[in-house]
Formats: sequence, structure tokens, C-alpha cells
Amino acid sequence: MIKKIRKRSDYITWDEYFMGVAQLAGMRSKDPSSQVGACIVSEDNKILSMGYNGFPIGCSDDDFPWAREGEELETKYLYVTHSELNAILNYRGGSLEGAKLYVTLFPCNECAKAIIQSGIKTIVYGNDKYANTPAVIASKRMLDASGVRYYQYSPTGREITIQL
Repeated sequence: MIKKIRKRSDYITWDEYFMGVAQLAGMRSKDPSSQVGACIVSEDNKILSMGYNGFPIGCSDDDFPWAREGEELETKYLYVTHSELNAILNYRGGSLEGAKLYVTLFPCNECAKAIIQSGIKTIVYGNDKYANTPAVIASKRMLDASGVRYYQYSPTGREITIQL
């Protein structure tokens, strides 16, 4: 008699998997205060691209400022490329039409423009700590108007350890 072996039931969900990839991508950021990661996924759950917040290629992270406060030209905000835009720009495969974006922090208005223009249709975000800022209010207004769906990732509380 053949003993039937059942498949595992404790495997991670797609949302857990891709949000985990976005979190891991964020760990590549050299920003001392904000490590944001993004992962773009096709409609059939294939990873298309990833990104994290950092300076553009050719702009040394030793020569540009990481400060959050001070004179405008001496803060990071005029120089850093956000994770969502990096993921969109890193994609080399053509169209992102219908794709899903996993991102650890809700996109700002500038990233929302790029998301909409690229054809991404769904955003799964981790944190919305800037929800009441003009940039995120504008972002949600544009995403709603253009039909881009977004929802907050619901952590399962499961701990996953990667030994490196």
C-alpha cells in the first residue's frame, strides 16, 4: 500500500514572499534613516524588478548628503531616488502594464506619477506613516483617479530567518 504524503500547509503566501523581497531590497539602502524597498511582480507572480532608495548611478553616496534637516541643498531630498522609481527604471523587459508593486512605504506623489504612467495596476504597501502629508494625499488622489488599486499588507506575525 502506498502512503499518501500531503503537501506542506505552512508555506508563505505570495504577499508574504514579495513583501519580504521588498524588505530585503530595502536593506541595500545606505540611507541612515529610511530604508525603503520595492518589488514589481507580473500578473502571474514573477519578479520583474526591484529597487531601493539611494542616489542615482554615478552620484557617490560618499559625496552627497544623507541629512534629513538643514539647508535644502545639504539634505538628501533633492538627490535620492525612491525605491519605486528605481524599480521602474531598473526594469528592462518592456511594459509593466498590469503589474503589481510591493513597497515597504506608501508612495509619494512623484512616485505615484511614475507608477500610473508605467501601467502598474496594484500597490501593496507596508507602512503609511506619512498618510497626512500633502505628498501622500496627492498620491492617493491620483491613484484613485487613475484606477490604481492599493492596499496595506497585513503582517501575519510569522518570523522568517535567513542565514547568510
